[in-house]
Amino acid sequence: MIRAVIVDDEQKAIESLSWELTNFSDEVEIIATFNKPEEAISYLNTHKPDCVFLDINMPTMDGFQFLDKLPETDFAVVITTAYNEYALKALKHEAIDYLLKPIDSDDLKETLNRIKKHNTSAFPVAKIEEILINFNKNFNQKKITLNTDGKLIFLETDNIIYIESDGNYSTFVMADNQKILVTKKLKEVNALLPENYFFRIHNSYIINLNKIKEFIKNDGYVIMQTNEKIPVARQRKSDFLDKV
Repeated sequence: MIRAVIVDDEQKAIESLSWELTNFSDEVEIIATFNKPEEAISYLNTHKPDCVFLDINMPTMDGFQFLDKLPETDFAVVITTAYNEYALKALKHEAIDYLLKPIDSDDLKETLNRIKKHNTSAFPVAKIEEILINFNKNFNQKKITLNTDGKLIFLETDNIIYIESDGNYSTFVMADNQKILVTKKLKEVNALLPENYFFRIHNSYIINLNKIKEFIKNDGYVIMQTNEKIPVARQRKSDFLDKV
């Protein structure tokens, strides 16, 4: 059982996360909640939960100041915030994860798995990789980071023509005809790509909107700059036309 504490200056945010945690998993027990960080610090000086879900944007004391006031943090810390620019800073405070508000159920599931596997000695390397991936996604939309085969691959988004799915695998087709296979579902790949430039045109394909050469309306497919034909799903046609 994961014994969790929630610290957030907004009572509605506490109630929402409490509901998510207790309804999503029977492995989580909320042992305390605080909307005043000073009270939470007093509590944590005498109690040792397994995890603290900590809002980083509090008016009287931000989450990083909060952590600095604790003599030690031998519990897992999960940053909750609506602002993803705190990702790298969270690393310095050894947060094992951060959740963007509104909190997604899939993200929460992954976080709970990390809490259960939490090992401070193994934390830095794995977390640095994850932070790099998220950093490129959120701040550097000209490049994405893929973690595959024990290495990080940095791809220029402008060089991606399209991505094709094959179940649990996705193939990146690049402008230089290179093909890069990764063990990721297309949904996961889609989350890494800047939505202004990429569109999931079919259950099996994501295309770079800047690399379309033609759209054949009657037959329902696009021709990419490399002359590949990619089908347009009927239910996605309207959204696609809005994009282009």
